[in-house]
Amino acid sequence: MDRPTTNCAANDATETERLLGPASGESYGDDLSSSVPGLSDVCEHQQDQITLKVAAAAWSFIVLGLFVSTIGVIIPHLQQDYQLTDIHVSSIFLVGPVGYCFASSLSNRIHLGLGQRGIAVIGPACHFFYAATGALHPPFPVFLFGVGIGSFGMGLLDGSWCAWVAGLKSANTLSGILHGSFSIGAAICPYIAGILLSKNNGLWYQWFYVLSFASALEALVLSLAFRHEDANKYRNNKAGPGKQSVVESDQREALNYSATWVYAAYLLADVGTESTVSGWVVAFMLRVRHTGTYSSSVCSSGFWAGMAVGRLALGFVTDKLGARRAVVLYLLLAPVFVVLFTLVRVLWVSVLSMSLVGFFMGPLFPSCIVELVNLLPKGLHVGAVSFVASVGQIGGAVLPYVLGVVTQAIGLWVFPYMLLAQFSAMLLIWMLSLTLTRKAAEVEEAS
Repeated sequence: MDRPTTNCAANDATETERLLGPASGESYGDDLSSSVPGLSDVCEHQQDQITLKVAAAAWSFIVLGLFVSTIGVIIPHLQQDYQLTDIHVSSIFLVGPVGYCFASSLSNRIHLGLGQRGIAVIGPACHFFYAATGALHPPFPVFLFGVGIGSFGMGLLDGSWCAWVAGLKSANTLSGILHGSFSIGAAICPYIAGILLSKNNGLWYQWFYVLSFASALEALVLSLAFRHEDANKYRNNKAGPGKQSVVESDQREALNYSATWVYAAYLLADVGTESTVSGWVVAFMLRVRHTGTYSSSVCSSGFWAGMAVGRLALGFVTDKLGARRAVVLYLLLAPVFVVLFTLVRVLWVSVLSMSLVGFFMGPLFPSCIVELVNLLPKGLHVGAVSFVASVGQIGGAVLPYVLGVVTQAIGLWVFPYMLLAQFSAMLLIWMLSLTLTRKAAEVEEAS
């Protein structure tokens, strides 16, 4: 059937240039902001489809948030149940990157072989396996294996949906919505799990019943939203006249760009800092501040709730200031509240401080992804984003593990001081990234 001769085609010719590939076939409606009054029913139908996809991806990120913040909540109970030291329980942080690295290496192949539909099926299946394993209360090594499988699914979904949304128009705002959804899931997990654990004598594995249901629902909504996104459609959207074929775009080519490495280092510190807070703040409040299980969980919820609000509220601010300047501002403000958390030991001040730390950390991850996508060719977006996300997960494993080793030696009181050191590293790396964007701007002006 011929395309309608409305302004839809004209609008999409420019707006879909922001997508991961040029406009082709049915993909020319894949932009949430491309809908204007008077367009054809075809355009409106495609607009509804992309809205459904973003909504499904947002739910997927809520589930991601539930899984990520679960670890920090259950660590004290894992230690008690399995009789683990700080070093031994910290090994749970090292399993995640293994799954993420496999996901990074296979993501492009899955896209080429199965399309986004394959990601929408495999990712939730891995989540469900992880949740079901935890619900069975297995031996600790078996539980670690389940964590690894779940991390593989997280890596597929994280890298794929991040790259897809970052290519849309108003990417900062849409990425903020997506990552805000992640923070919502991460915020409600400690609160609900804290209530559950305080009422059932710390039977941590019962929380995984809830995660099993959430994973099953995730599989349903993603499969429905992306049911038409097969491999052929993905290939057609990525490869067009005068463009490099997606088949020829090897993921390793992204490693030839310095931007990939700089932003990977940045995410290593950023995700590492998130994981340090999420993984250890509950234990810190229990063992150093001597609060109860529920009060400690509220502190973790405050951090993730702050991230959710920050990603939603500061997306507009980031668009106005520009990601480069806005991130510098956020990295200067967040450590101020870490200092407040360190100096004032009143519970409500601790919760407020962690909430504000999360608030200013909220836009850091999505801003990095958007900046990276803007610096790389379209054919490398999925591979590059998957790579930097997997490196970020390495930071999310190594930095909390290092804190566990240090804690075993000198105590958990070092927790806030390690956060300050990590924020300093993030600021230095981001300042280095600014030289890349300046060079890219100079090249664009010269051409």
